[in-house]
Amino acid sequence: MFAKSADDRRHAIAARHPAWLWGNLHAYLDWSVKDFGDRPLVITDEEVLTYADVTLLSVALAAGLKARGIAKGERVGLIMANDPLTVPLMFAIWRAGAIAVPLNTLYRPDEIRFALAEAGCALLIAMDRFGSRKFEQELADDLPGWQSGACDDLPELRGGLIFDRADPARLVRQLSEKAMPAGASADVGGEDVAGDDTALILFTSGTTGSPKGVEISHDNLLRAMYAGAYHQAFEDGRRAVFSLPLYHGFGLVVGLLSGMVAGGAIIPLLRFDPHQILDATQRHRATYLMGVPTMTIALLEQAKRQPYDLSSLNAIHSAAAPTPSWVWEDIRATFGCDEIITSYGQTEVTATVICTAPGDSIETVSETQGRIVEAGIAGMADQEGRIAQFKTIDPETGVDLPWGAAGELCCRSPMNSKGYFRRPEASAALFLEGGWIRMGDLGQFRPDGNLFLTGRTKELYKSKGELVSPKELEQILTANSAVSQAFFIGMPDDQFGECGCAWVVRAEGREIGEDDIMDYLRERIPAYKMPRDIWFIVDEALPKTGTGKVQKAELRKMALEMLAEQKAV
Repeated sequence: MFAKSADDRRHAIAARHPAWLWGNLHAYLDWSVKDFGDRPLVITDEEVLTYADVTLLSVALAAGLKARGIAKGERVGLIMANDPLTVPLMFAIWRAGAIAVPLNTLYRPDEIRFALAEAGCALLIAMDRFGSRKFEQELADDLPGWQSGACDDLPELRGGLIFDRADPARLVRQLSEKAMPAGASADVGGEDVAGDDTALILFTSGTTGSPKGVEISHDNLLRAMYAGAYHQAFEDGRRAVFSLPLYHGFGLVVGLLSGMVAGGAIIPLLRFDPHQILDATQRHRATYLMGVPTMTIALLEQAKRQPYDLSSLNAIHSAAAPTPSWVWEDIRATFGCDEIITSYGQTEVTATVICTAPGDSIETVSETQGRIVEAGIAGMADQEGRIAQFKTIDPETGVDLPWGAAGELCCRSPMNSKGYFRRPEASAALFLEGGWIRMGDLGQFRPDGNLFLTGRTKELYKSKGELVSPKELEQILTANSAVSQAFFIGMPDDQFGECGCAWVVRAEGREIGEDDIMDYLRERIPAYKMPRDIWFIVDEALPKTGTGKVQKAELRKMALEMLAEQKAV
């Protein structure tokens, strides 16, 4: 598949990037145009935007933002899904010195109001529709006066625009309609934007609580995008196909920005549909397929139902949630890819900080999340070429543990975010002395340097007085070929205070019952870890975030409602 070895591809990336390059994101785009101006950066069935197109559009849009009085450091909210114009619009915000706040397109109106207030957005740009949703009407009903800047609930919001997907050029005209305020500068060069200036506020997915806005700098993103491309040894012109939203770090950083390091392109789909993604892969000759495990499983099942020409695929990246062990071997057998990648990261550290690499065995990919990401360029990495440092601590006492001991993961890296926007107490709780961020995940590094995750600190529960890791049980149960997905949660128990229960998705075409699962688990785990209840569910009914992560808090709520109904009967 690959004409060059991974080492040769990394050398090409490092040789192209001089040390002076690091500054801000729009300067990086302008620099990239010199080499890749006529190459596609965004590919859809409707249109293709080259690097030069994105640059010119971003300049025009940035001028319009400044004409509307958007000043350096102000926040611009976006409800844009994966429309092609999202890319130049984000670069326009950065070029104007402002901060992009891309919002989840699945947010309810009240959640949109919360996020806009949390980020203190001065301007909101919303697409007119997405699927069955009509944002213009929803926003008018829930946030009256938002477009004119007269919304009582959002005193910092000075106005808003609706993006007409049928007429993308209209947005440029709309932004420029308002006269330049006195004293405002028309310069959109962005030379006053420094690396440590905030570029982005990304909201956490909120799988275990209310979302918080993470403040990420230009330098954070530049380092993350470079390291991601270097570690995975992106080939020149890599084409990433995905439906991952650009309001999330996986799609934005790993897909779009890291791809730019290698002069690549993205093929973004508006929503997840297995057939459409595989069809887009063959028609646009995608080389890199990205998704979370629930998506990967659906793609595997679709590829077995219908033939597709997937010969262009070189790599598949499945991450951001636990993956059943059988999936990895199935990926290799079904898609025939040379490189299968998984990774670990979170919004608080910008993006991926742990990742498998080309050449890793299928055992390493299935058993671990990989090793600390390598960057291999002066000023980007430590003496061993790594982008980050890790340690583990006792999750209850906070005491440092020996290297290789299981505990709560802590990360120190130039990719560490600034913390939570306008949340000083939450930010203080996030950071430890010495610049370490508490990741909230439990794990340990094996002697070979690869990380094995054991669970989330917030997801741990006690069963018969003993602490239990849901991830451990999920990995054991999904090793059963009749189980596609499994999710263990802690539930109230009258006898023990708390106990474990599980939601199970059966593998396609397979039959397995509650007794079968209990028998299977009894042979593999101690009695105190056994679940009290087993509930079956289909993948389509799982509550998920916009990025495809299963929301365990919602599963727990569903279970509580079911138990309440049973008691009522």
